Amino acid sequence: MTPTAEPSRRAADPPLPLDVPARLRTKDLLSVADLSPDEILLVLDTAEAMKEVGTRSIKKVPALRGHTVVNLFCEPSTRTRTSFEIAEKRLSADTVNIASAGSSVSKGETLADTVRNLEAMAPDMLVLRHASAGAGHLVARLCGARVINAGDGMHEHPTQALLDAFTIREHKGGFAGLRVSIIGDLLHSRVFRSNLLLLRALGADVCACGPATLMLPDMARLGVRATTSVDEAVEGADVIMLLRVQLERMRGHFFPSLREYFQRFGVTPARLRRAAPDAIVMHPGPMNRGVEIASEVADGSRSVILEQVANGVAVRMAVLYLLSESRRGEAGGTAGGSGLEAEEDSEGRTVTMPSGAESGEAGGTAGGSGLEAEEDSEGRTVTMPSGAASGEAGDASGGSGLEVEEDPEGRIVKVPSGAASGGVASAAESGRDRAGE
Repeated sequence: MTPTAEPSRRAADPPLPLDVPARLRTKDLLSVADLSPDEILLVLDTAEAMKEVGTRSIKKVPALRGHTVVNLFCEPSTRTRTSFEIAEKRLSADTVNIASAGSSVSKGETLADTVRNLEAMAPDMLVLRHASAGAGHLVARLCGARVINAGDGMHEHPTQALLDAFTIREHKGGFAGLRVSIIGDLLHSRVFRSNLLLLRALGADVCACGPATLMLPDMARLGVRATTSVDEAVEGADVIMLLRVQLERMRGHFFPSLREYFQRFGVTPARLRRAAPDAIVMHPGPMNRGVEIASEVADGSRSVILEQVANGVAVRMAVLYLLSESRRGEAGGTAGGSGLEAEEDSEGRTVTMPSGAESGEAGGTAGGSGLEAEEDSEGRTVTMPSGAASGEAGDASGGSGLEVEEDPEGRIVKVPSGAASGGVASAAESGRDRAGE
């Protein structure tokens, strides 16, 4: 039996330069073209911190507490809509879901009027999916809320490209020189357009394959190698990304039949063997089994399709968080430029905390929240009002007129300011001491 080739990982992308801001420079995310390569890597780095939240028993952080996010979906969606809603709730945002079928759009209201009415209710962010290309740009001009394009016609789908890049980086480590083959309905695919912009910005070598009738005009101008031979496209590829045949967008006949399409362009186990030994297979969904992909490939060991779905939540959490930070205009310390920091709790577990809390130093401000990380007499990490110096009894506690004091039994308590250190203290502090996680 031939031994399985050991997966090879490319050298990781270089760390972000020191002058890269820990937030996005743009108000909205409408296109991958809105992001610089550094900002793309910033989103991916932030998503790594967000992915850790999904491994906890309580999958929630207060990053967007008090923010209202409206999900306005004027096209059918399963993965994207659910992914955004879960991401918003894990960040503690207040979420409102609107589908065009149950809204005033079905009564003849225009998109502009719908958005103006929503804007009157002062949402903080609006996630939009629409059948018309450029709908997100229109909405962004009409309202002050942050707008995230969740897919606009055949134009773009930026968060799908970001989650695809996140999945690729998890398996390949980097993008420079990576051979990525995108196969399928290129003409009608917003995922292709967004992925092409992102992958080329990060230095990947992109090959596009499909029927000549489903190619974009002047593919060479886009900086992509184009071919109508799926065998040529798959040969030596590190990543194979398949695209759905979008029959609902087609006006006319682009190929004789679905059966012939699968015979000419479908990825089968035999064709997959032409790719690199550690190649991965991707699909943005929904899949058409037996059309663009064989079931054996979709369910095989090289498929990362369900990983893409899982990573979509973390990437969309990162986008929501970074756009909210750009609105505040100021981001704190960074963990990979994410505005989050890696911290160790009292039980030795690594957790993420709002930036600004100094790692390993009790008493640092916890995300500018007015609380500090402190260690009690039993060695537990707790949060206390900011201003109380760590390990030093008698300092002012947040300017509240109280001081931190240690009683005869070694418990940390609060006493009126001016009481001599070491004297009999008041009752032990209640309601503040709790284990930090």
